[in-house]
Amino acid sequence: MSNSTIVLIGRVLLSVMFIMAGLQKLGAPGGTAGYMTSLGLPMAGVLVWAVIALEVLGGVAILIGFLTVPVAYLLALFCVASGLLAHFDFGDQTQAIMFMKNLTIAGGFLVLAANGPGSISVDARRSA
Repeated sequence: MSNSTIVLIGRVLLSVMFIMAGLQKLGAPGGTAGYMTSLGLPMAGVLVWAVIALEVLGGVAILIGFLTVPVAYLLALFCVASGLLAHFDFGDQTQAIMFMKNLTIAGGFLVLAANGPGSISVDARRSA
């Protein structure tokens, strides 16, 4: 299997969770806003829409390899920030695992940002 194919598979795997999570939030933004409020986040009713947009649009951008490097950095930052804000409770094993998952995904995005989207991507076609 070529490196470009492997990078494409990696982009698909990184993007699916964000696209699905954003679409689920879109179906019930009030529930997510309520959770954000319970975490003490200000303006949760507005913030929820920014998160939905980032997850869906960022996920699609990673999937197709469009603006891959800046979007990968943005999603890495989002993973770390949301891990610190929502899952930084090491007394709860589930939350500790969720925090580590977020850090792991951030690492994947950083590797993607450092190495680019591969030749099977919109970015590669745009630069050709």
